[in-house]
Amino acid sequence: MSVKIIVDSASDIPQTTAQKWGITVIPLKVRFGEKEYLDGVTISNAEFYEKLIETDEVPKTSQIPPAEYAQYFEEALQHHDEVICMTLSSGVSGCIGSATIAAEGFGGRVHIVDSKQFCLSYYILTEYAVRLRDEGKSVSQILSAIEAYRDRVRVLSVFDTLEYLKAGGRLSSAAAFAGGLLSIKPVVTITDGVVEVIGKARGSKNGNNILIQEIKKVGVDYSMPVCFGYTGLSDEMLQKYIRDSHELYGGKIENFNVVSVGSTIGTYAGPGAIAVAFFPEK
Repeated sequence: MSVKIIVDSASDIPQTTAQKWGITVIPLKVRFGEKEYLDGVTISNAEFYEKLIETDEVPKTSQIPPAEYAQYFEEALQHHDEVICMTLSSGVSGCIGSATIAAEGFGGRVHIVDSKQFCLSYYILTEYAVRLRDEGKSVSQILSAIEAYRDRVRVLSVFDTLEYLKAGGRLSSAAAFAGGLLSIKPVVTITDGVVEVIGKARGSKNGNNILIQEIKKVGVDYSMPVCFGYTGLSDEMLQKYIRDSHELYGGKIENFNVVSVGSTIGTYAGPGAIAVAFFPEK
């Protein structure tokens, strides 16, 4: 029995990777003023950050409507027996509601699951689902595994600036101003499907150190997917973090998955952020 996996572009899975994995990534829509783009399709991540830096206007993303989900489901079921559609966390988006409405018209052949994640943690949860599919696991086995592991997956990130959190209404102007003066780098994670600040570092080196120490607390399950990401036009800061944390990853990960983080997180993180997603050992 063949299974099609469908996710959205908040997973930061490039279309080239989606083709390799045999999955579908539905692009979210990103709007700058009156101009609307398809995330990762009609606007690249590099173009997104160029516009983010150049414009004073905060970009907006919109959830995928039921009718659009239905089109993707219909197409997938022409070639596959069942569909697993994993959505961006319900804590930050209404996509799961749209997908659930759309699935009602397909006689139980479309299965909707809330990832409770976004960005890199959504990425590795999808990669894990693909692995299970390729191992020949049934739909029920894949769904059970996703539900068992989605609360375990961790993502940790260091933002380079507080400015975009302020512009997006996630931080007061006074706090952003004070943080800028002190070169404070917020360290964030995802808890219960929403962003949570777990620390504040003075300078990038201290930010890297906090990431390393937080990861050491729980360890890394190297048998599971691991992913590294960055925002902006350069991965220089991420490569520095990887070098600084050689004791964590050196010789333990055969292929480093490094991705450019797209608009869902990039709108609030701004350029210069780094992140790592993994499944804890403990």
